[in-house]
Amino acid sequence: MKVLILGVNGQVGWELQRSLSLLGEVKACDRSTADLVDLDGLRELIRDYSPDVIVNAAAYTAVDKAESDIDTATLINATAVGLLADEAKKLNAWLVHYSTDYVFDGAKDGTYSETDSVNPQSVYGSTKLQGEELIKQSACKFLIFRTSWVYANRGANFAKTMIRLAQEKDTLSVVSDQIGVPTSAELIADVTAHCIYQISKNTALAQDATGIYNLVPNGEVSWYGFAQFVINQAQALGCEMRFNANEIKPITTSEYPLPAKRPLNSKLDTKKIRDTFNIYLPEWQIHARRMVNELNF
Repeated sequence: MKVLILGVNGQVGWELQRSLSLLGEVKACDRSTADLVDLDGLRELIRDYSPDVIVNAAAYTAVDKAESDIDTATLINATAVGLLADEAKKLNAWLVHYSTDYVFDGAKDGTYSETDSVNPQSVYGSTKLQGEELIKQSACKFLIFRTSWVYANRGANFAKTMIRLAQEKDTLSVVSDQIGVPTSAELIADVTAHCIYQISKNTALAQDATGIYNLVPNGEVSWYGFAQFVINQAQALGCEMRFNANEIKPITTSEYPLPAKRPLNSKLDTKKIRDTFNIYLPEWQIHARRMVNELNF
């Protein structure tokens, strides 16, 4: 099996190098070798390598910047993704792509399933949804994993930012009315490898597996609760903070305005992926605790 990974220097892409290395020959590309704004170069790369699976972990993820940089966000999150899908169709290859809870408006009570109506409230969410639609229109074989609140011990993310701010500042206010599920890049990569392996070995499954799947661990928490958790974990490991987790001030989304609107409810139902691929998804705290343990204080 030949696997092409795009976006290898991102949080998910970095973990994919590890998890997919067991499946076959892997070509891992960063922006210098596969830039999604260079459509001709991207097409040439795919045709030259002729992969069996394309795994796209590259994306425009600057949520607030996207509000004023619509053209670039659309090019990377939609147009380039449509090209990947078209090339995958020509090669009869699988396309694995990552999407987001931001395709929903967050107004629903309870968890979102893959069949719930989409209604993105931001440019980022809209462009990610456009990418999904272009993949479906291509009629290629695909797995789209919708995930949320991604973090890792590599790169910048909310969890690491909270720990840094607790070391530098005397006070910290965090939004408490947005609810979701923190998802580690490590989990995303491992589940991706499991699913690719399953469809490569099970012909019947491969014939029916194409589709969109929610991919998050079990449980739910607010950003405020997530901040408390990682700061508590860091303190328990001896990291010196300027305040305790219980001193964090909870605030509402309206008290912390940002250019892009965030969904208040980002909870995703994972029954489909668990049943289809016979997989168990752990509680979110397991990987979050592991990530903090691996940081150097």
